[in-house]
Amino acid sequence: MLLDPLYRIQTIFALLFFHPSQPAAAAAAFADLHNVASAKIDSFAGGFSSWTKFQTHPSRNLEKRAGINTNSNGSTFLWLTQDVYAGETFFDRWDFFDYEDPTNFLNRSEAIRRNFTYTESNGTVVMKADMESVLPSGVNRDSIRIQSKARYNSGLFILDLTRAPWGCAIWPAFWTTNENWPWNGEIDIIEGVHDNQHNQIAWHTAPGCYLDPTLNFTGTIVSQSRQNCDGTINDNAGCGVTEWSRASYGPYFESQGGGVIAMKWDEDGIAIWSFYRAAIPGDVIAGAPVPSTWGPPSAILGPAKCNITNFFHNHTIVFDITFCGEWAGNSYATSGCPGTCAQRLMDPANFVNASWHINSLKVYKKVLLNGVKPTSDSIIGIDASRRGYFLLLMTLLLVLLFQ
Repeated sequence: MLLDPLYRIQTIFALLFFHPSQPAAAAAAFADLHNVASAKIDSFAGGFSSWTKFQTHPSRNLEKRAGINTNSNGSTFLWLTQDVYAGETFFDRWDFFDYEDPTNFLNRSEAIRRNFTYTESNGTVVMKADMESVLPSGVNRDSIRIQSKARYNSGLFILDLTRAPWGCAIWPAFWTTNENWPWNGEIDIIEGVHDNQHNQIAWHTAPGCYLDPTLNFTGTIVSQSRQNCDGTINDNAGCGVTEWSRASYGPYFESQGGGVIAMKWDEDGIAIWSFYRAAIPGDVIAGAPVPSTWGPPSAILGPAKCNITNFFHNHTIVFDITFCGEWAGNSYATSGCPGTCAQRLMDPANFVNASWHINSLKVYKKVLLNGVKPTSDSIIGIDASRRGYFLLLMTLLLVLLFQ
């Protein structure tokens, strides 16, 4: 890897633009940046043979191609990989929740023994519920709920999946939360019931956090009463937004090959996007995400009516497949599904779609650059104390590239 010219460029790039107060971040970037070389640096690599070409490259296009994001205060940053959950090691960093709630969730050893969790030969991670047992009336069906060992207070979470569970009596969710509920918040990124074809995004918090309906997002607030995110009222419904697109949940989402669900959580708000497989942004595929180029999110909880850093703390990531319960159980009679929810649980043939099929879950962390946009103007404007350093690095770059 050290002989790769593109990797050499990445090293120079990190030295030039990472904030001086973040040496650890720069060091971590060296190990990470080679995974996103083509997206973060292709404008550098493609243009270094001509300094003039580099100087005249449009700055916005440079920022997009280099994976550069801008905070609301004008400072610049990259989303760099923090954690990747994928393949054979996916389950190594998760705890198994093994209580009845109201579903009978299995512990790790039992889930593995019964093949409820496994990785397919192509790397797809599968989590599924019991699809084999005929149950007597009143017995809960076995299923899976896992939560990450890692804790998060912000980040960009990108889930690539080909199937989320769906079907009558099924209530799956991909969410983040904390044991001190609702005081430390809950973010429901994917959630639905029955044969719904539209994901419902929700937040549950302590009193004092509200959705802002004036923000630009494509979903629809569930109801006027669901603008208040307070989880201690309204039967802990929280605040919720229903996605307009079928690119988010259910059989149609699955028939399109699934896609990507992304959640950005920082001081500027918590926003969620959904993309069909065919519409996944190129920067996501390249591992250099720039959410500002994705268009309006499906839903957003903004900072004007909810202080994000005050209401959301120390979250684990959760996947689960629940049956009946407060939402799927209480809504069953009006869902168009046959019989009752309790009757539905008895026949395993009703749960052939009760499984998660995941390609990867990637968590990115925000790493500040040097407070300026790395364009030709910013390079020319480097302060005198760093010009010698800059010239030395440029000389080193040319030697590395052309030796």
